[in-house]
Amino acid sequence: MLFYRCTKDKESQNMTQSLHSSAQKGFSSAAELYQQVRPSYPQSIALWLQDRLQLSSETMLLDLGSGTGKFLPYLQQITQHITAVEPIDEMLAQLKQAYPNVQTLQAFSNNMPIQHQTVDVVTCAQSFHWFAHLETLTEIHRILKPNGYLVLIWNQRDIGINWVKALADVISPFEGNTPRYHSNQWRKVFQEQDLFKLYQETTIPHLHHGTVEQVVSKRLLSTSFIAAMPKSKQLELKAQFERIVQEYTGKSLDEEIDFPYITHVYVFEKITTE
Repeated sequence: MLFYRCTKDKESQNMTQSLHSSAQKGFSSAAELYQQVRPSYPQSIALWLQDRLQLSSETMLLDLGSGTGKFLPYLQQITQHITAVEPIDEMLAQLKQAYPNVQTLQAFSNNMPIQHQTVDVVTCAQSFHWFAHLETLTEIHRILKPNGYLVLIWNQRDIGINWVKALADVISPFEGNTPRYHSNQWRKVFQEQDLFKLYQETTIPHLHHGTVEQVVSKRLLSTSFIAAMPKSKQLELKAQFERIVQEYTGKSLDEEIDFPYITHVYVFEKITTE
């Protein structure tokens, strides 16, 4: 999962990139935790994509900002022609360990070593908010075949549930300028551009089942800006998360619980000009 800033070097006039501090520190230090505690995705999502986009076993897929590869099992239900792109060493190491047969590339979203118009679909699962820039859209547009698709997926905690909202209220003050789905800043890149148009969107309810410690407190500790905090602060927040769950649900850290999510899916179609 990366976020890059583009700056011009006055001498070389080359574009250079750097990771957002939350991504660099948080995801580097918590890559293993991320792989262990992040939720999966709804089982129906692969069939939905396959049906709506007419995908087949020959479809060429690219998973951008692949992280530890949490979305790869759903893509593997469609095709084995998958390339996972991820810039952070530690995240990529987890991905390679979990999915040794998936082709990988270590690259930024605006500079991928992929040939022009060779990819049918680019997916960004829990990642696009980190690199929602015109440079990214331009590069994705370049590698997609005519009438290709860009698919954006996010798992979002269902704050319509009282204890989930209470947890969100604790986390919110720590976000700072960290890119987030719910800020809707990622949407701005699709304004006043002629590269992509919205084609389909849907929401799917999803439950992450496990112990309170696994799917609530440790899951929240894997959030980028929390994972970047000192360990003492993380332990303080972990205890606070577990107290909230205890107060609202009566469940302790080793009891099982369903953490409710809403999975948001957006499909953008490549605009091809003659």
